[in-house]
Amino acid sequence: MTRLGEQGGPGPELVLVAGRSGPEAASPYPFPVIAEVRGVTAPAHFSKLPDAMAALLKTLDALPLSPDQHGYFAELFRPSEVQSIGHRLATHGEVRAGAFLDLTPTVVRLYPAGPGTPQ
Repeated sequence: MTRLGEQGGPGPELVLVAGRSGPEAASPYPFPVIAEVRGVTAPAHFSKLPDAMAALLKTLDALPLSPDQHGYFAELFRPSEVQSIGHRLATHGEVRAGAFLDLTPTVVRLYPAGPGTPQ
């Protein structure tokens, strides 16, 4: 995945974290998802929700966010929240949160992959 922006060169990537086991791997929401940090990364496709959440956390950890924002995202996308995030995706069609890079608002999105997904 390449960084979006003026330079068009490589940038932060959403990184797939494999080999997870435990309660977070048993999510009843097995559908593939797409994760993105608008203006920073292009949308990335993941076959498992826990992998997408881990990738978002890794990407957000690399950004110059305030400590409060890092804490917020660490709680929102922590492994124990897979059931909650999966339920939100199934019920509302996406999970969206805002972040500020300096004074620039940035949207963090997670949504189901496939026909009829939000754009």
